[in-house]
Amino acid sequence: MIPSWQKGIVTKIEEATHNTKRYWIKLPDTASFHFKPGQFVTLDLPIHEQKNKRWRSYSIASFPNGTNEFELIIVLVEDGQGSPYIFQELTIGSSVTLRGPQGMFTLPDIIDKDLFFICTGTGIAPFRSMVNHIHTQQIDHENIYLIYGCRTQADLLYFDELRDLEKNLNKFHFIPTLSREKWDGNNGYVHSVYDTLLKERQPAHFMLCGWRAMIDEAKQNLLELGYDKKDIHLELYG
Repeated sequence: MIPSWQKGIVTKIEEATHNTKRYWIKLPDTASFHFKPGQFVTLDLPIHEQKNKRWRSYSIASFPNGTNEFELIIVLVEDGQGSPYIFQELTIGSSVTLRGPQGMFTLPDIIDKDLFFICTGTGIAPFRSMVNHIHTQQIDHENIYLIYGCRTQADLLYFDELRDLEKNLNKFHFIPTLSREKWDGNNGYVHSVYDTLLKERQPAHFMLCGWRAMIDEAKQNLLELGYDKKDIHLELYG
C-alpha cells in the first residue's frame, strides 16, 4: 500500500560538503515515523506542472529512533531541477509535501553471511541507517564491509561517525576509498576493494547504492566472481 502524502517541516539544515547538505524533517501529523533502514521518502516539489515530474526520492539517512523526525542527505545536481530548488528555497521552518516510507532495499531478515555495502557519494545514506540500526538494536551479524567511494577527503560523508562506529561495532569494517586524492587510506575505486576481500569466495550478500555506472560494473564483476544475482541488491541514484 502506497503511503499517503503528508506535511513535513524542515527543522535543521547543515552543510556536509561543498555540494551536499543534510536536512532534518519533522512530521507534525505523525507521532512516530516508522521505517526500515534502507527505505526512502518522496518529496513533491513545485518544479513542474506534471505530478510525476515533481517527485524526487531520497533514501532516509537516519535510523529508526521512535520519533517523528528523520534526516536526508542531498547532493546538488546543478543541471537538475529538484536539488537546486531544495538548496535555494528550503530553509528552517519550510513546509514540504512528502510520502513514505517506501522501498524494498532493506536488510536481510537474518545476517548469516558476510554483508557488503558498496556505495558512492550520497549512496552511503541507506547504509549509514542500516549500520547504526544494527548497532543500536544489537542485531546478530557476520562481517559487515562498508566500501565507500568518493573523489577526495572533502567529499566524505559521515566519516568521523563511521570511524567511531567501527571501533564500537564488532565485525564492522569501514573502508572509504578515494579516486582523486592520495591519503593514508585506500586509493582507487571500490571494485578493487571488494575484489581483494572476496579472494576466498566466501558466502556473501551484496547491497549496491550509487550512480548507475558503478552499480553496473560492480554487479557484473560479482556475477563473474561466481555469486548469484539473488545475493545482489541494487538501489540506483540518478
